[in-house]
Amino acid sequence: MKDEEDDNIIPDNEENNSEDTNSFDDNQDENESEEIIDVDAKSFEGEHFYDNNEDSGDTITKVTGMYKDWFLDYASYVILERAVPAIEDGFKPVQRRIMHSLKELDDGRYNKVANVVGHTMQYHPHGDASIGDAMVQIGQKDLLIDCQGNWGNILTGDGAAASRYIEARLSKFALEVLYSPKITDWGVSYDGRRAEPNNLPVKFPLLLAQGAEGIAVGLSTKVLPHNFNELIDASIKILKGKPFTLYPDFMTQGIADISNYNDGMRGGRVRVRAKIAQLDKNTLVITQIPFSTNTTTLIDSILKANEKGKIKIKKIEDNTAADVEILIHLFPGVSPDKTIDALFAFTACETSVAPLGCVIEDNKPLFIGVSAMLKISTNRTVDLLRQELEIQLEELKNKWHFSTLEKIFIREEMYIDFKLYSDRETLYKYLYDRFEPFKKSFVRDINDDDLQRLTQIPMIRITRFDSDKADDFIAKLEDEMKEVEYNLENLTDFAIAYFAKLKEKYGKGRERQTELRVFDNVEATKVVLRNTKLYVNREEGFVGTSLKKDEYLTDCSDIDDVIVFLRDGKMIITKVDAKTFVGKDIIHVAIFDKSDKRTIYNMMYRDGKSGPSYIKRFNVSGVTRDKAYDLTNETAGSQVVYFSHNPNGEAEVITILLRQVGTIKKLKFDIDFAKLAIKGRGSKGNLVTKYPIKKIELKEKGISTLLPRKVWFDDTVKRLNVDARGELLGEFKPSDKILIISQTGKLKVIIPELSTHFDEDMIVLEKWNPKKPISAIYFDGEKERYYIKRFLVETENKEEIFITEHPNSQLEIVATDYRPVAELVFTKVKGVQKDNLYVDIEDFIAVKGFKALGNQLTSDKLKQVNLLDPLPYDEPVEEVPEKREISDDDSVETELDDDGQIGLVLE
Repeated sequence: MKDEEDDNIIPDNEENNSEDTNSFDDNQDENESEEIIDVDAKSFEGEHFYDNNEDSGDTITKVTGMYKDWFLDYASYVILERAVPAIEDGFKPVQRRIMHSLKELDDGRYNKVANVVGHTMQYHPHGDASIGDAMVQIGQKDLLIDCQGNWGNILTGDGAAASRYIEARLSKFALEVLYSPKITDWGVSYDGRRAEPNNLPVKFPLLLAQGAEGIAVGLSTKVLPHNFNELIDASIKILKGKPFTLYPDFMTQGIADISNYNDGMRGGRVRVRAKIAQLDKNTLVITQIPFSTNTTTLIDSILKANEKGKIKIKKIEDNTAADVEILIHLFPGVSPDKTIDALFAFTACETSVAPLGCVIEDNKPLFIGVSAMLKISTNRTVDLLRQELEIQLEELKNKWHFSTLEKIFIREEMYIDFKLYSDRETLYKYLYDRFEPFKKSFVRDINDDDLQRLTQIPMIRITRFDSDKADDFIAKLEDEMKEVEYNLENLTDFAIAYFAKLKEKYGKGRERQTELRVFDNVEATKVVLRNTKLYVNREEGFVGTSLKKDEYLTDCSDIDDVIVFLRDGKMIITKVDAKTFVGKDIIHVAIFDKSDKRTIYNMMYRDGKSGPSYIKRFNVSGVTRDKAYDLTNETAGSQVVYFSHNPNGEAEVITILLRQVGTIKKLKFDIDFAKLAIKGRGSKGNLVTKYPIKKIELKEKGISTLLPRKVWFDDTVKRLNVDARGELLGEFKPSDKILIISQTGKLKVIIPELSTHFDEDMIVLEKWNPKKPISAIYFDGEKERYYIKRFLVETENKEEIFITEHPNSQLEIVATDYRPVAELVFTKVKGVQKDNLYVDIEDFIAVKGFKALGNQLTSDKLKQVNLLDPLPYDEPVEEVPEKREISDDDSVETELDDDGQIGLVLE
């Protein structure tokens, strides 16, 4: 894991629970804030400003209040006016002013960004650089601004061209969802000369679509971007009252583990990885990068890890253009799988992002999750749609009202008697009287403005007035009014249709880009390149990488831990260093893996200088570095008399020889460690004997007492491993073996030890089934004929050849299936091509001895022999007694009987 662990503690299950310390406490009220500032101000006590008087000591002015008031004002300004977006529209002030300026300049054509920046400075008092940078960031998100020119590249980290060279205009999406002047909340610009929107009427969850990041005074915000279509779908679910979930989606693509997303609130964490694939045995390719990185920083982190010896690479090529393509070339013999894990562990190929949902609501910081943000945005969109519909209905009513007035005015020829009235008052009274009979048919009362518009109708319009067209127009307005009224009555359905229309219109090409997956933790100690040698001086008690004249132990890295056992029963774990004193008389030292549960230590110790001897089996995990642990009964003079280190839980049999003391009847007996329970390192152990031990001998090497373990084969480096790299061979019990067959016709069955080396000509490697026959077709060099044979392995742990040993003999195919099928392709003879022959090998020949020659397959010349898919076969299932891991609940104590022989007593 790349998350930094405590420098002293090695817990069993280590998790990174760190939180963003640069955050604002949402439980902190105004009084608490003032109290904190008072505390800071106390540091200035004793520092005074003196008036320029002759007796400067008479006048003292304390600045505590100034710091308190000014700092609060400054903090409030930065929080509200610069760093944190508003919940209403999702914009920071500079972003809102840019979008307002683009709307004012919008004429359908592109504008120079420099012109937009200059226009925005009428509203934003912080200079052109901040405006230009903010505008580029908006443009790179490819949602609100239609960009032209070089706007930079988020994949490579290249910056945009100068603002005088690039152009911008509002996107169609922005024009549709951002602006509605009639319902906009307007305020005054900083200099009082112009009106600017306090919040734009955004009818879309823009904050969640674009994300936001900012650092203010005392708090920060980090809202991760989410998928366009998923946000719309979630908004529709909110309106329908259905549950929904939201997860981030990044333009850089990559793979994300959102299991600890925590709804985007403080304390959550998202792990993001690059997408790395194996191009061939010596080349890896990165096609997607994590959020918050680019190809430049990614490559720099890989080169840095290579320089530090964490990974081993030959060279890197960056072929990124429209898509990411970084080629990592490896040295021959370096495992691609292990290198991929090392890239995640030591480079920016895996990053951890801590979301922190903080927004401004009612001029106050509000800490909130993304689900709540979306609900607020969706409800606000519904309210904005309602306001627009109400305004639209009012406008339609006014149109219908005047159209009806105009029709009556012209039809009743009220304009004819205008010349009889010399002033406005008498004329308006005349018109009011004439309209009185029609008063009930209007949607509202007639006013002077209506009459003024009527009196200004041109005569040519009156003479050309068409009553039928006027009726049709009024009817059309009535239909539109009914539709708007219906939408207002069914506002939720109208909002759902609105969101669906947005998705249909703008959702194409905005599908999810980041793959969601749960990651396995990569343990750095398992994938780090071990390029340092570890040495030990057992007598003097030193371990380190600089003791080159002493005993060589193993290769290691500078992040490894070393576990050391001493003769006096002490155990200590410490980090690899140049030279570390751990204690004299070292009996065992090795690289320590805190997650290793299979390594078991078998130990016998004498309690005190002349006390009884105890025996125990234990593993080691969850320890503190550089702390000495006593594995004995903590009696002075105790000493370890037998110790073994068993990587796979092996349990050997030892012989105990006692000294002749008194009337002991039995001076020699055996102990089988397999009969002991595996307990904690702090357990006292089981009593072996009360008498002094003369000698301990190893009688029989042990086999594993643990559950079967999974073993994989990494074809690139030709090594077995238990770290899930390469092809899974199966689960292996202590008695299980692997079958190895080479192209030269040689075969062997061996124990799957991780240190085993494999030849390049190996063609079969699998878990060995003693009852499963092996089938082979080979060419006999002496008789120059093709033979077929089936046999069982008769000898283990010995390499043997199963084809004839003539120099020209050659193995054609070998199969380990129960019912293999072969295809024979014959050579064309004198222009005649013989049909291919299909051979059921099980039916063709019975199982014979290992050394048998086999049956002749054909006398014809073969061009090729192909192995086809085997025929179906139901393998018999053996009933195996259920096994389970030994635990403390199944503990077994051992005690000596009257004759000194160890016995078993079940607890």
